[in-house]
Amino acid sequence: MTGRDFDIIHAYTRRQAIEDGVLVDVSEMAREAGFVYPVALTCGAWAECVRVPAGVGGQDEAGRLWDVLQVLRLAIRGARGTDRVAFAVRVQNADTDELPPLVPLYAVCGPGDDAEPVLTVMLPHED
Repeated sequence: MTGRDFDIIHAYTRRQAIEDGVLVDVSEMAREAGFVYPVALTCGAWAECVRVPAGVGGQDEAGRLWDVLQVLRLAIRGARGTDRVAFAVRVQNADTDELPPLVPLYAVCGPGDDAEPVLTVMLPHED
């Protein structure tokens, strides 16, 4: 059976996922950070790494997102010939002097709604 032998009943687009809040489009800041492809984070990755928990001082979402994007850029530079790269960021989610824990993430480069390359950042259990 080829792809022409069946009808697609439903497709959930990246655009719809962004509109629904399943993905958070961070392409504007990603361009500032040097990315040429659109970039989105899953809502799980956003909640874990970018959203600042109540009561945590000295942090903001823009700074945390910038850090995620910079670590991702370094990981991509070190990876060649793959559409998936694993990386981790330290995320300060409590007011403490202890070293923050590493949060593992991965990014996948795949086709967007119009077959253009896009990057999606996810937690390890997401796909």
